[in-house]
Amino acid sequence: MKKILLDSLCVLACVFVFSIASTESAYAAKTARIEVLYMNHGPLMDTLDRMKDVFSSYGDKISVSWYDFESKEGEDFKAKKGINRHVPLVIWIDGNTVVKLGQEQVSFVGFPTGAGPAFFQGKWTMDDLRTALDQATAGK
Repeated sequence: MKKILLDSLCVLACVFVFSIASTESAYAAKTARIEVLYMNHGPLMDTLDRMKDVFSSYGDKISVSWYDFESKEGEDFKAKKGINRHVPLVIWIDGNTVVKLGQEQVSFVGFPTGAGPAFFQGKWTMDDLRTALDQATAGK
């Protein structure tokens, strides 16, 4: 009787663990994960507002997490991601800062091209961000 009860508990535990794992997998597959490390300073505010507009157009297809460079949460996030330099903006799309768009590799680091101080500009545009998000959310 004890063995039957123990076997039943094991089966029940396995079903419970499997259902949690399936739910997490389904959620992860349902949304693209976007992480943004940013400096909460005047020159970047316009870019952040434009990014929020872009993100809002994807509704529940994306999940966006924001990390202020100078906050405790941002410090912890930088350490986790290995960021140890002064950078105004970094965007991760499903864990990657570099995304292949057509034949080009686009790195979402720094201000977009044409915005902010020249020495902090990256080589990406809002259109690149939209294209990368389109790719990340395709079929979701």
